[in-house]
Amino acid sequence: MAKRYRLGPDQIRPLARGRGSCLASDHITVDGRPVGFMYREEPDTEFDSGWRFLSGLESDAYVDDLGNVGLHDVNTIANYDPDVIPLLDAPPGSAFERDDDGQFVQVDFEVPDE
Repeated sequence: MAKRYRLGPDQIRPLARGRGSCLASDHITVDGRPVGFMYREEPDTEFDSGWRFLSGLESDAYVDDLGNVGLHDVNTIANYDPDVIPLLDAPPGSAFERDDDGQFVQVDFEVPDE
């Protein structure tokens, strides 16, 4: 069954172009939840930004199922949640989560080995 994304191609604006690809949970792109946790690892390819975006509500089993995660342009995720834009220049090894006020704060996070 094909995924039904919350935003269609005609709804994507140029907010963060030229930043490469990223991985994002279907909680964001299909269910429409905001990004609650984001981290940047060393890019896997020349097109990979290294960014990984999650709602923060996913279980390990959910994320381990590759059917629940998609490869997207960073600009697409910026359209789903523009709050990520000011953080996109953070270096690999950076991680951010939303605090109780809904603001992103930097957190300690050990980037997983893949």
